Amino acid sequence: MINIAIDGPTGSGKGALADGLAEKFNFIHLDTGAIFRGFAYGILNSGYSDPTKEEIEKILPSLNLKVKFEEGKQKIILNNDDITKWLRAEQISKLSSKISVYPIIREKFLEIVQEFASCNNCIIDGRDITSVVLPNADYKLFLMASEEVRAKRRYEENLSKNISCTYEEVLANLKERDYRDSHREIAPLKVVSDATVVDNSELSIKQTVDLCYNLIVEKLKNKGEK
Repeated sequence: MINIAIDGPTGSGKGALADGLAEKFNFIHLDTGAIFRGFAYGILNSGYSDPTKEEIEKILPSLNLKVKFEEGKQKIILNNDDITKWLRAEQISKLSSKISVYPIIREKFLEIVQEFASCNNCIIDGRDITSVVLPNADYKLFLMASEEVRAKRRYEENLSKNISCTYEEVLANLKERDYRDSHREIAPLKVVSDATVVDNSELSIKQTVDLCYNLIVEKLKNKGEK
């Protein structure tokens, strides 16, 4: 199996890049952030907006989370219900980042992702994919952009989905998540030594995809895999 790992801060365009590369390579794109969001949704719907470690440990056994692909689209199924369309709300985003530091959440997450990667040619994006989840991936990318550019992207995405917010709120939340993700004790966001760093602040999605596709093809050719 060929695995491509993509890391980067929130709003950098990891998901769009992974989608574009998946189409070009005809690989599956597994959105790992959606897994954390799925757990966050379940915890929030259990009545906990700011859960403690003990509360998460109590709730988690009752959350049966699965990843399914239907017609090429990823779906998150929680206790037999498709919750995919609810996962981009700001409250879910904030909670998913907070709970991702807990070992019990990460244990479940790693089990889901590593099993998937062992059976599929796939592209996986997140915040610790290159460093922890797939340390032996065939190609590693770290995608970045300025805070202002990333906040603008996320703000416009929210508006397109009728999610009520202001640019200032999105920027503040982004800065908070950046700090938390890069300073968390377990699996912090970081650039690993063998990852290719791409700054797409001034690149379109298409330009970003084309650039990264060419970089990956060249690497895989050298490895004799493409």
